[in-house]
Amino acid sequence: MKQAGADSRGVALIVVLLMVSIISALTIQFSRDTRSDITAAANLSDGIRLRTIATSGFAVGEALLLADKTNFDALTELWANTEMISLRSEAYFDNGSFKLAIQDEEGKIAVNRLVNGSAYNAAVRDFLLRLLTGPSFRLEQRRAEEIVDAIKDWIDPDDEVTGAGAEGAYYAGLPRPYAAKNAPIDCIEELLMIKGVSRELFYGTGESPGLVQCLSVYGDARININTAPKPVLRALTAEITDDDVALLEKYRREVQNNLADPAWYQKIPRATPLAVPAGLIKIKSETFRITAVGLQERMFERVTGVVKRGTGQGKARLLSWKVE
Repeated sequence: MKQAGADSRGVALIVVLLMVSIISALTIQFSRDTRSDITAAANLSDGIRLRTIATSGFAVGEALLLADKTNFDALTELWANTEMISLRSEAYFDNGSFKLAIQDEEGKIAVNRLVNGSAYNAAVRDFLLRLLTGPSFRLEQRRAEEIVDAIKDWIDPDDEVTGAGAEGAYYAGLPRPYAAKNAPIDCIEELLMIKGVSRELFYGTGESPGLVQCLSVYGDARININTAPKPVLRALTAEITDDDVALLEKYRREVQNNLADPAWYQKIPRATPLAVPAGLIKIKSETFRITAVGLQERMFERVTGVVKRGTGQGKARLLSWKVE
């Protein structure tokens, strides 16, 4: 009997220990789940707050563009110089701020204007070739022509291959096949789907810019000479040199200069005045890319959108929107 009682007490002790172990394990797991839920809720709250701050910064960018009533757009204007506004944003948020940047999309080459119906727009084609073969990208003429042909084939509505371009058969034969667009490009990242456009060419490297900085899916066949990136300025005509670009950049950065004059570029000192085709440039833009980043300690959230002014309704029309 004593032995049986001892065995019963031993079994009971083991059962108790097992129950304690199970309860402990469940308690630990519950605690982890609770902490995870709390962390997720905090992250969600922080994310919403950061997105709200970034969206506020975006609204400031829109307001700056709508407040600009000049008859030209240039890098000397407030919308193009938002550093102080970004710094002062700390005063409006508790432990938060935003960084704001605005780019003129019409200072870039409008890639969709490369095609006119099913044919080339010769002016834009030559512009692109000068950009790709010039000192910024330094591509060989043949490779540049192949890329421009492929961009045309991606945009034009037919299935006929242009020169060294590519239509549906090429893309269908890729390891991960897809169809040729045969329509205008909707977002600039779409260029990465086109034959010959590598990530290095699109995004740039430490030694050269990227197509993303020089091309846009918006605008007409003209570029704003007051805001165009320097590689685009360099490609305006074959005669422009690096020294010319430096002088153009210096002139358009000085607020006292009259940038409302479309022919101001002829005032830079050189042996003969620059001859830029009048149909290739302008000084007024309507389409801008706004990037606003909400910041809080080490966290951030970015919103990017393209807006178009000139709707006649006292507000900008949103053309694209992306949250990162």
